[in-house]
Amino acid sequence: MSNNKMRIHKGDTVKVISGKSKGAVGPVMRAIPESRKVVVEKVAVAKKAQRPTRDNPSGGIMSIEKPIHVSTVMLVCPKCSQPTRVGLKLTDGKKQRVCKKCGEVID
Repeated sequence: MSNNKMRIHKGDTVKVISGKSKGAVGPVMRAIPESRKVVVEKVAVAKKAQRPTRDNPSGGIMSIEKPIHVSTVMLVCPKCSQPTRVGLKLTDGKKQRVCKKCGEVID
């Protein structure tokens, strides 16, 4: 992949538009541009067996959020509160993300 830049960043609120968790809304906990994936809170939760360690002496089965592809989520605009595509606008030599529905600058 030549372009690893994503228009969804850590802390953005997104809505899942396809897959098992379709319709879920939550904040992005982590963005992984190298693989074009994001980790969304309480979406794509998997169980993982954890060995006992010094920090967690009992071990056990833990729930973790797995990364999902960025194409399966849409950014929720903070102003119009609707899932929207993201555009870029150049102002004062800086790129800014823009909501395609209401035209408001995001960030």
